[in-house]
Amino acid sequence: MIIKDIDFLGKRTLAFAVSGLLVLISIISLATQGLQMGIDFTGGTLIEVGYKESADLSVIRNALAEGGFSDALVQHFGSAKDVLIRLKPQEGISSSELSNKVLEVMNKKTSERAELRRVEFVGPQVGDELAEDGGLALLYAMFGILIYVAWRFEYKFSVGAVVALIHDVIITMGFFSLLGLEFDLTVLAAVLAVVGYSINDTIVVFDRVRDNFKMLRKEESLTIMNVSINETLSRTLMTSFTTIIVVVALAVLGGQTIHNFALALLVGISVGTYSSIFIASAIVLSMGVTQEDLMEPVKEGVDIDNMP
Repeated sequence: MIIKDIDFLGKRTLAFAVSGLLVLISIISLATQGLQMGIDFTGGTLIEVGYKESADLSVIRNALAEGGFSDALVQHFGSAKDVLIRLKPQEGISSSELSNKVLEVMNKKTSERAELRRVEFVGPQVGDELAEDGGLALLYAMFGILIYVAWRFEYKFSVGAVVALIHDVIITMGFFSLLGLEFDLTVLAAVLAVVGYSINDTIVVFDRVRDNFKMLRKEESLTIMNVSINETLSRTLMTSFTTIIVVVALAVLGGQTIHNFALALLVGISVGTYSSIFIASAIVLSMGVTQEDLMEPVKEGVDIDNMP
């Protein structure tokens, strides 16, 4: 009799309840509050300025906040002397007037005057196209994963993998919606990275499940899948732990530019690790997977060819 260290799938009802609650909260928040879209999606004005010496971004941000531009995104561009400022659309003011006002506000608070390099306007149509392309990229990734897992394993495994990925994406986006954090192209890139990370963890578990179904033929599906999750648990946790250390360092020390990117990765990796252990395999088990589902069909005439 196989001894299970931790009965993960025995707690699948509780896991489904917790996940269902988190997904429901996320969907409600996304439907009511929506996402705080960044300039990449909404359009706006991009202003590049230059200094003779290294620029202090915190001073610039404080100056812009006091001047009425609290939602401005400020980052270095190319070098510490070049600064890029992204502003959301301002009604009733042209790009040239806006750039002059921004320069005036900045130069009041900084010891060195900024030199205007360029001003660009990103129209809302471009932002809509980026949002549409980003959504399509996410959809294509899910569809590709569905086909790959169905081909490599069996359709029940592909359903479990994709449901777990949808679960991860919805909760990550719901987190940004609940807290009102800005959702831009870097965050979308993080969500796509989470999809890849999560499916990698899930595939590792599914590989072990497939191997154990062939070796532990006398055991029940629940026992075999629990054993498989326990055997891959140390690998899953260590991979997630080391990755989270790097992501936390990025979130704390990386600055405002990649803070939301790192935060999306942190939430997504945590949720993805949980779903790889509790959700993906539980979905497959609930669909009634058996050893026969993974057995290769026997070709007719093989036994005759092997006869002496």
